[in-house]
Amino acid sequence: MNFQASDKQIQAAYKLAQERYAALGVDTNAAMETLKSAPISLHCWQGDDVSGFEDPDRGLSGGIMATGNYPGKARNIDELRSDLDKAYSLIPGRHRLALHGSYLDAERRIPRDEILPAYFASWVDWAKANDHGLDFNQTLFSHELADDGFTLSHQDDGIRQFWIDHCIACRDIGAYFGAELGEACITNLWIPDGFKDSPADRLGPRQRLLESLDAVFEKEINPALNLDAVECKLFGLGSESYVVGSHEFYLGYAVTRQKLLCLDAGHFHPTETIADKLSSVLLYLPEILLHVSRGVRWDSDHVVTLTDDLQAIMQEIVRCDALKRVHIGLDFFDASINRIGAWAIGTRNACRGLLLALLEPRDLLRSYENAGDYTGRLALLEELKGLPFGAVWDYYCAMQGVPVGMAFMDEIREYERTVLAQRG
Repeated sequence: MNFQASDKQIQAAYKLAQERYAALGVDTNAAMETLKSAPISLHCWQGDDVSGFEDPDRGLSGGIMATGNYPGKARNIDELRSDLDKAYSLIPGRHRLALHGSYLDAERRIPRDEILPAYFASWVDWAKANDHGLDFNQTLFSHELADDGFTLSHQDDGIRQFWIDHCIACRDIGAYFGAELGEACITNLWIPDGFKDSPADRLGPRQRLLESLDAVFEKEINPALNLDAVECKLFGLGSESYVVGSHEFYLGYAVTRQKLLCLDAGHFHPTETIADKLSSVLLYLPEILLHVSRGVRWDSDHVVTLTDDLQAIMQEIVRCDALKRVHIGLDFFDASINRIGAWAIGTRNACRGLLLALLEPRDLLRSYENAGDYTGRLALLEELKGLPFGAVWDYYCAMQGVPVGMAFMDEIREYERTVLAQRG
């Protein structure tokens, strides 16, 4: 079925929408230009269920789990890049890719504390050819030295040093990405450390983690090349009762060491949104990293949809005038549906949420608020929900040369028939 609207229909609908928004003082063209300059960092691990290429047959551990067995999973780097190319072709704008340390390009298994920039050179070549930025993540899970649930907070000095050395190596790789691509790489650190049941000592592991992090970040790296982020969590699989790297721990660490704080939308209580945290954290940190995901009752990493939570996150970024200070990345992995479809749907929704926020009449809303007219503020916020936002989004997609509306699914199904189905 052909869902593609005609150019004439798209332009006519956009003209009407442009007039409606202009009546509220909103410049739709300016909003789209801003959206073009706001990259989303796609996550490589959606394409292969977090398997990576270090030892893809080992299986996942450390609070990581991908559910489902949809056919066509990427089995090697070439297939993953092909799938990414298809996904990017369906998403308007210029975007980035977040890699994990386990996605290296090597002919043999390389110990994680010995990984080097050379093992990621082909990723840099691919990024240059496709005009993508690169971000990076240390991989402290799915490894024999993480199977007991502890890494940087481990009681064993040797195991702890192994993971410190891995994290240091990853920072060097991030700096290599930044130097090669001419824009800073964000290297994000998350650990699975914690207890399934209540511990007798909560302080000890956090003291060891603090010391490990200071060792990891001891070497100064030019922030024009690499920015360090630390990621907190409320609980995880196997760490339901106690997570060493909690929100309070990493908030204190990020503020005192001036690192980026990574806020993951699925890493808090289901009734808690990270949107409300942004304005507070921005007072103390120059920059923030977001992992936009969708938790369903727990940190289940569902594909991002256009929920109230997503809209609240994007609204807060724009209302704080923080698009240059907040780096938006995605973090979900769904193996129950077409993986390219997951990338496309999730990233398009992240972009749509951001466009919705950019189309708010912020000056008018603030004027109501500053005058104490909270009734007018509420009325306007509700009226905005009925404005023809979809016409602006369709026009933006058309101008960016990507499918409009459901037409992107036609390309995904054709790719599945001609490419994914051949993988067996």
